[in-house]
Amino acid sequence: MSFCRWSSDDFRCDLYCYHSDDGYITHVRKSRPAFKRPLPPEVPMLENIAGWLERHKVVGEMCREAEWTPIGLPHDGETFEDETPASFIATLVMLREAGYHFPSRVIDAAAEEMKEEHENT
Repeated sequence: MSFCRWSSDDFRCDLYCYHSDDGYITHVRKSRPAFKRPLPPEVPMLENIAGWLERHKVVGEMCREAEWTPIGLPHDGETFEDETPASFIATLVMLREAGYHFPSRVIDAAAEEMKEEHENT
């Protein structure tokens, strides 16, 4: 299960996080896209699928045109392996405090898994 990918938030996400047999894996990106023009306004997928697909195409083109610049933070290019949702959350909080960008829903999803884990024990 993937919590977020580098393509999340219009390719502005610095993390790729997923749950595997090895635990909770977090890969930290080394560089970010520097878009040459502003991102187009968001289009809700469920309300306008054709508009969402067109915007997705435009953002993909912008990503290919972008210059990729080093992030320059202490954990660029690192991978973290956490055994529990609690340690995964601690890693996410540490990375957020260091300045990495990722959707806040990732921490919410990990907290939900931690809650479910405690309910099942």
